[in-house]
Amino acid sequence: MSDSLEILLTNDDGIDSVGIRAIHDALVDHANANVTVVAPASDQSACGRSLSHNGEIGLVDHELGYAVEGTPADCVVAGLAELGPEPDLVVAGCNRGANLGEYVLGRSGTISAAVEAAFFDVPAIATSMYVPVDDVPLGEIDLTVDDFREAQRVTTYLAEHALAAGAFEHAAYLNVNVPMADANDRPAPIEITRPSKRYEMDAKSDGDQVTLYDRIWESMDPETIPDPEGTDRRTVAEGRISISPLTAPHSTNHHEVLTDLAETYHDRVATAGD
Repeated sequence: MSDSLEILLTNDDGIDSVGIRAIHDALVDHANANVTVVAPASDQSACGRSLSHNGEIGLVDHELGYAVEGTPADCVVAGLAELGPEPDLVVAGCNRGANLGEYVLGRSGTISAAVEAAFFDVPAIATSMYVPVDDVPLGEIDLTVDDFREAQRVTTYLAEHALAAGAFEHAAYLNVNVPMADANDRPAPIEITRPSKRYEMDAKSDGDQVTLYDRIWESMDPETIPDPEGTDRRTVAEGRISISPLTAPHSTNHHEVLTDLAETYHDRVATAGD
């Protein structure tokens, strides 16, 4: 590719996270890319597509680019509308922890950055890394740039080739989930997937407190995972890279039942009021 790619890079873990540094360096060094970083100044995980309420957000120069006192969606709007050159591609990540399954898509700040880009008609890649946690909280696991080698490799590859191949003629964004790089640094195979439909949120109350549990992470053993073949969760649990081509905004499913309800609404409500 002779001309440099223009890429807007953001995340939801914050501009000082290891994951965004890893992706930034890989895109600059290996994808012939001009990268503009506009990322949250602090961790904004699981904020979804939240926008700052007052519309005014702090902006600080950072060695990577711009640190925004706001959400990933704020960062994409600010980056695309004002702070950077018109990009060929938005990249979000690399997120510490996987973003797998339908129920996660609206919750994740990483995914939401890609969705925000779609409303600007800019293709996007959201990259996340599955980190097996066992009994250790994810936030207490120390990760290095080397742990993100698989994420660097596949994100760079997609940035270089997906646009020219026409991948975004069929998808607004790609949700990419990778395993951690193995000791031998062998590239993992890629599987094109669909988001898993499993949902296992739970809650327990104890006096004046309610604790929420995401029990779906308790069943990631590749030997017993119940998610079917072809889903993102099974693919990552079995050590492969999952790429789900997704669309935004939401599609509309017209059907006769709702049409009939709409047609009878006025008469039924008027009769009920008599």
